[in-house]
Amino acid sequence: MTFLMRKCALTARNVNRFRKLYALVNIESHRFFSIDTNNSKSYITGVHQTSSQFHTSQPSNGIVAFKLSDIGEGIREVVIKEWFVKVGDNVQQFDNICEVQSDKAAVTITSRYDGVVKRLHYAVDQTALVGNPLVDIEVDNVSEEDASSESSAEISAKPTPSKTSSSQRVKVLTTPAVRRIAAQFDVDLSTVKATGRNGRVLKEDVLSHLNISADRSNEISDASTVIAAAIPILQAHAKTELLLEDSIVPISGFTRAMVKSMTEAMKIPHFGLSDEYEVTKLVETRESLKKLAQEKGIKLTYMPIILKAASLSLSSFPILNSSLDNSCEHLIYKASHNIGVAMDTPNGLVVPVIKNVQNKSILEIARELNNLQEKGRNGQLGLGDLSGGTFSISNIGNIGGTYTSPIILPPQVAIGALGKIQVLPRFNSNGEVVKSHVLTVSWSADHRVIDGVTITRFSNHLKRYLENPSTLLLDL
Repeated sequence: MTFLMRKCALTARNVNRFRKLYALVNIESHRFFSIDTNNSKSYITGVHQTSSQFHTSQPSNGIVAFKLSDIGEGIREVVIKEWFVKVGDNVQQFDNICEVQSDKAAVTITSRYDGVVKRLHYAVDQTALVGNPLVDIEVDNVSEEDASSESSAEISAKPTPSKTSSSQRVKVLTTPAVRRIAAQFDVDLSTVKATGRNGRVLKEDVLSHLNISADRSNEISDASTVIAAAIPILQAHAKTELLLEDSIVPISGFTRAMVKSMTEAMKIPHFGLSDEYEVTKLVETRESLKKLAQEKGIKLTYMPIILKAASLSLSSFPILNSSLDNSCEHLIYKASHNIGVAMDTPNGLVVPVIKNVQNKSILEIARELNNLQEKGRNGQLGLGDLSGGTFSISNIGNIGGTYTSPIILPPQVAIGALGKIQVLPRFNSNGEVVKSHVLTVSWSADHRVIDGVTITRFSNHLKRYLENPSTLLLDL
């Protein structure tokens, strides 16, 4: 747009209009209008201007308060678990800022801006609320709408402590668990030779850098070495503390999620059923398939076979794969068999979900289960891993239990719990005492929609599959 030198008389009404326009519109470079009042007449003077770019705010440098946005699933607060930046670091869009832990999952927060970190609003293990500032970032050419006020942008005299070293930060692709190991032994990850995919630094790389064998990383070599190269959170589990006085600990993380879910769960009228499965043939089948799975890099346990058999049984009894609506007036049958598997992790009990089990082979289920277990150990389970379950199975057998009374996870209507496989004497069809492998199973069902006959028939259907694994081939 080009303006020529001109001078024209304005009426009082036009002057007011122009002043409003001038307050809203600004052309880059110089001011192009002035208003003079002379002899009760107002004049507008223009200067030559060739720019055609308009802005509603003046570009400038400023500090933006990067707020913690809604991460979904109704989460209103999180706990800061680890900072990936410190005050003075340069960050770019999509760079990792920090890792937070909600009551459902661990989430990595990434930057929305390019700039310099000026303030961290929280220390590690502090609780941050959704919608509140997380970090202050100095941004070039920030608009007035995004710039924070002076009070929020004021840099504290005492910057928030950070675990990151004061040297220039080099971005390294790795997991939070490996970062914790590196921090424990004061290792600069940028100096570690990475052998993982896409340049990822693995735990074994850090141990090799420290000249520690991965197989012996959990052994105590002497009194001054405490579980060498072990993840600190596992070290805390092995430590026994003698409490000399009462202490008050806030409920947070997965424990808070358990409080909420179990409070809702106990509103459901539970119906329980327990049974024994004679799984000697299952033990033999798994033993023969385990070596074949190892050749493909997959660890095959009993659980993938049980999950596939449970999915086939759900196809015959779809009411167990349903849920009640909020008004308890409609029953919603789920097309996908998204089966949750309860896991004990360093952060507490979690139930990651294997999606669409009905469409996956036993090896595919085993591979996904292995990945979820690895994520659980490293505290990397996300919301997508923990949501969407339609049916759940818990396994207490690997700890040593037999029978239990599992609690249904709303809005699901059924859950199963597996005990340990025991070698016990049993009578065969000829009346002879033989050695048998016995699996104890416990079921809980929502008695508002599932009766005892239905859950028993479902259990018997699954029992036939597990007592004779070859019958799975007929329905796969």
